[in-house]
Amino acid sequence: MQVGIDPQQLGLEFGSGALIGGIIGFAAKKVAKLLAIIVGLELALFKFLESRGIMSVDWEKISAGILKTGEAAQGGAPPSWVATLLSTLSISGGFAGGFMVGFKKG
Repeated sequence: MQVGIDPQQLGLEFGSGALIGGIIGFAAKKVAKLLAIIVGLELALFKFLESRGIMSVDWEKISAGILKTGEAAQGGAPPSWVATLLSTLSISGGFAGGFMVGFKKG
């Protein structure tokens, strides 16, 4: 059994994946910056309200939630989407490259 590879189709898939990845990477960085600002302002507001005696914040529980999320991300077997990603390597390779360029430019 012989598998035919069409270089033009492969290039088209890689290029379209790179373009889409670049756009999404650019947008993801903008959204990440916005979320970082919102979370920072929220924590500053919590600290201000706590210093005025208006609100009591359990900082231990806030930091414990962050640690639990990090531990959950480290363990376990790879999800089933990894096999799907490998089957679409030409598009995903272009997407990954484009995403990194878009994220850097964002």
